[in-house]
Amino acid sequence: MTRLACIDIGTVTARLAVADVEGGRVVRLAKHSEICNLGQDVDATGRLNEEAMARVLACVRGYVQSAREAGAVAACCTLTSAARDAENSSVLGAELDALGLDPLIIPGQVEGALTFLGVTHDFCGQRVLVADNGGGSTELAFGSAPENAPLDLRFVRSVDVGCRRVSENFLSPVGPDDPAALTRAHEFAAEAFAPAVRDGGLLAADAPGASEGAPGTLVVTGGTVTSLVAIKKRLEPYDPAQVHLATLERADLEELERRLAALTVEERAALPGLVAKRAPVILGGVVAVLELMRQTGFSRLTVSESDLLFGLAVAAETTLAGTSSPVGWAPTMRTLR
Repeated sequence: MTRLACIDIGTVTARLAVADVEGGRVVRLAKHSEICNLGQDVDATGRLNEEAMARVLACVRGYVQSAREAGAVAACCTLTSAARDAENSSVLGAELDALGLDPLIIPGQVEGALTFLGVTHDFCGQRVLVADNGGGSTELAFGSAPENAPLDLRFVRSVDVGCRRVSENFLSPVGPDDPAALTRAHEFAAEAFAPAVRDGGLLAADAPGASEGAPGTLVVTGGTVTSLVAIKKRLEPYDPAQVHLATLERADLEELERRLAALTVEERAALPGLVAKRAPVILGGVVAVLELMRQTGFSRLTVSESDLLFGLAVAAETTLAGTSSPVGWAPTMRTLR
């Protein structure tokens, strides 16, 4: 058994997983997350904010130390949407390299495939549409994971719709938000998602016009949906066991959107179950996920805690073992010293 550390630096959240992996299977995985908001102002400036990079570096420095103390033998580090969009990502990359990591800015296709790999171990043999809703983008991956067979990954696409991108471009930084703002946000998300839904045949199997072999289940990962379950269940403290594989109806999201839009950001931050730092972007996340459900015709989604980090841990082990990655991509690893 190999103990690995996987660090993923997203647009909103930086996360650490320490995973025990054996024979391509994750035996145990412990996750930690911190909202660092690396994507602050990236849409407006095209650059990573210096204060945001400092927050990320302070967080990751602690993650590296925690990984060492947990007994991880090697670590990998990925960056996603904000780093893909920013022209000065190399500045952050150099600082991460100095911490003993090999930072990789991964394409949306890889991000989606890794998330699919992480999610589908709970949905063996089912036709699943996996949506990884992040801060700057949503990765859509459709296919199945047959038992004791290679992944059948039929379609992967990254769409530039995420909770921070929607919030910064359409919604009030202080709230409440009026119906006109929400309408503009939904129109933006609908226009972005529609081509992927069409090209990938992503209409729900029971939706009018669905193609043969269409997805039967929608599984969504990311801080928006886990937060929505926590709000709905008033989870204080947060309990992953009550969130993983929980379901949300489209009507739940419509009600939560109305409720959140009527509140100031300060009032949202006080809601039981919501991490205060996520309050400025939670409404944008609801808009993104709700519009995805409308475009695909799903009336229900399942929330998964087994996300990109889970898939990354499986792919990382292949690097050390010298075997083929299930998704055709594996990160480089650095020994923790």
